[in-house]
Amino acid sequence: MRRRNLLLGATAALTLGACSAPGKFKRYNGPEVTSVVVNKGDRRMYLMHRGKVLQDYPIKLGFAPVGHKNFEGDGKTPEGLYRIDRRNPNSKFHLSIGVSYPNELDRAYAEALGRPPGGDIFIHGQKDPGKKDRGDWTWGCISVTNKEIEEVYAMVRDGTPIIINP
Repeated sequence: MRRRNLLLGATAALTLGACSAPGKFKRYNGPEVTSVVVNKGDRRMYLMHRGKVLQDYPIKLGFAPVGHKNFEGDGKTPEGLYRIDRRNPNSKFHLSIGVSYPNELDRAYAEALGRPPGGDIFIHGQKDPGKKDRGDWTWGCISVTNKEIEEVYAMVRDGTPIIINP
């Protein structure tokens, strides 16, 4: 009887331990991220609190990284002032947070070119976490590693301004 109780207890402990395995949703209790700054030329993203860097990350960009996004499919990452406006916990790129591109000016410019402006610009994780992403590969998004997007997802709130510099 004692052996059976010991085995049942050990099995229960292992099962409960497996349930508490770390997941992709992290908690953050530090200073508020008041802005996100992306410097495309340096391939760096900074999470800021009132002008001070809280965290910084190396990034990958759209496959045609130079210049502002003009229309859907051009492979460019937008430049300018936007906001974080949504999140996708079920992203095919692990986790993602949305950037409010296109704005009114972006839509007007694309319309003048006779093209749709595109959309669905996100900060997201990797397409294949088993491989190291080499070079710029997205369709205009900003990519970090899966571990890094877990931090960003926890730290950055909807409504946070994002400044994307050339």
